[in-house]
Amino acid sequence: MVELGPGTGVFTDAILARLAPAARLVAIELNPVLAARLSATRRDTRLTVIRGSAAELAATVGEPADAVVSGLPWTVMPREQRGHILDAVAEVLTPGGRFTTFAYLHASWTPPARHFTAELTRRFSELERSTVVWPNLPPAFVHRATQ
Repeated sequence: MVELGPGTGVFTDAILARLAPAARLVAIELNPVLAARLSATRRDTRLTVIRGSAAELAATVGEPADAVVSGLPWTVMPREQRGHILDAVAEVLTPGGRFTTFAYLHASWTPPARHFTAELTRRFSELERSTVVWPNLPPAFVHRATQ
């Protein structure tokens, strides 16, 4: 499994709590301070923290992944960069592999959010959107894309 943009490790901890004992989680973080902190504060041998770019995902991970989870801010990054990262995700996923990311409801109508959804539709065979998680502040939903 791969996590893009683990930041402070909130999702990392939730993933590790559910990850099978023999599974592996590769967390790719661009920010050197966050990558170092995540690496220093997590002692789980299933976790490998890599300071690097999500666009270099295939070379960084080195093998196919069954799942990719992302907390990256898709709608604020340049369209070309977003495309490179999504291409890398599609390249690294095994057949039937799943890409999961979230988006905030208040921004879902904006052009960048609509472009992001269209990019997911072009790259993946199946795209689902969860119901809105209203208790989240701000309210959010989850995109689940299958290779």
